[in-house]
Parts: sequence; C-alpha cells; structure tokens
Amino acid sequence: MYKTIIVDDEKGCRDSLENLLKEFPQINIVAIVDSIALAEEAINNLQPQLVFLDIEMPGGTGFELLEKISPINFDIIFTTAYDQYAIKAIKYSALDYLLKPVDPNELTESINRFTSKKHDQNLINDKFKTLLNNISGETTHQKIAIPDGEGLNFIKISDIIRFQSDGSYTYMHTLGHQKPTLISKPIGDYQEMLNNETFVRIHRSHLINLQHVSKYVKGEGGYAVMSDDSKVEVSRRKKSEFIEALSSL
Repeated sequence: MYKTIIVDDEKGCRDSLENLLKEFPQINIVAIVDSIALAEEAINNLQPQLVFLDIEMPGGTGFELLEKISPINFDIIFTTAYDQYAIKAIKYSALDYLLKPVDPNELTESINRFTSKKHDQNLINDKFKTLLNNISGETTHQKIAIPDGEGLNFIKISDIIRFQSDGSYTYMHTLGHQKPTLISKPIGDYQEMLNNETFVRIHRSHLINLQHVSKYVKGEGGYAVMSDDSKVEVSRRKKSEFIEALSSL
C-alpha cells in the first residue's frame, strides 16, 4: 500500500477526495491536513509515497511547500481550481494534476499512472526542480520535459527551433544539435502545451518557434527560414495567421 497525505484547506474538498480514495485499496491515507505548515510536518514525520496537494492555500502555495522540502522523495498529484499558469507549469514538468471538483474517472487515471510508473528518485527531483524553475517568472529559462527512450530530458523552451510531425511521432529540432530528437508523441500535444508561447503551427507537419525565424520568403504559402538554416513550408491557409503572429513579436 502507498502511504498518502491529502493537503487542502477546504474541508469539503478534503472530505470528497478522502471518500473517493476509499475505492482504491492500494492507497493508505495516513494524514489529512489543511495548511502548508502541517503538511511539511506530516511529510517529514510520515514519509509518504504520494501527496495530493492543493496549490492555493492560506499561508502559502503548494509550490512554496516544495521549496521547503529537500529532497522530494514522494510523488505529487496537484489538485487545483482552474489556473492556466499553474497548470501550464505542471504540464511542462511532466507532473500530474486534477481539477476541482475531482472527477472520479480522472482520479482513477491519475492513480493508475502513479502505480504503473517507475518511481525514480532522481527523476522525481528533476521534475520538481523544473517546476519550481518554471514558476519563478523568468520565461527565458522555462523548460519542458521531453520523453526519450531512457526517461525525460528537460529542454529550455527558448532553445527549441521547431517540431516536425511524423505520424504519431514528432521530431524536435533544437539549438546546438544537428540531429533532431524523436519523440513518441504527436505534434498536436506540443501545439496544445505551448499555445501561450511563441509557437505557431504553420503547416500540418510543422510547429515553429517564432523567435527562431530568420526570414520569411513569399510564395503561395511561402516558407520560413529558421535559425538553423532549415526551410519550413507555410501552408496557404496558415499564411495569414503566421504573418500576423510574426509581425506581433
């Protein structure tokens, strides 16, 4: 069984999650607390394997709790009302979250992900370091977790030149690397994840970082010349959207 702690300042949310977790025999709730201070104490004393952590609480955020604990030797499933900025940071770091009110089916999926994955201590700490880095407010240093055959690589978003679709796979082209990285995810996942950054889908096969566009050459759709000298076709129907995005930089 996995020792589990619930951290949430709202009694209704705590009670609801506790009741839902009773359906999972592998989950052993060892503490339910309502503040950052009590959560820090419970984590240090009880050494859980899993923490359900609310983000916004009186007296501090769940992120501030993480800054107090080192090393982080447990997994976290964040629970939050819709907060686009926080959710984006969590997704970038390949961490899990549930929106309130917690949906039973989504909870089941989160528990299944938790119980099925390897709990690599170094990887867990790398994820949380990336998360804390990403919420620091310094956008030029934000990173995103990219899966590879061995685990995850944490790549600076500003170093990504473009993504290129290959069916259900994606090639990622980055600064300083002649050979692209093959990712076992479709390009649409990165379009959705990076939709608030300077990334634009200019073709069904191409998602590019506008910061790396060196030149645009006109044509029916034309093409973009990127900072690595690659030429990327712009589809005719994406042309106006691309030019508008480029001119707004």
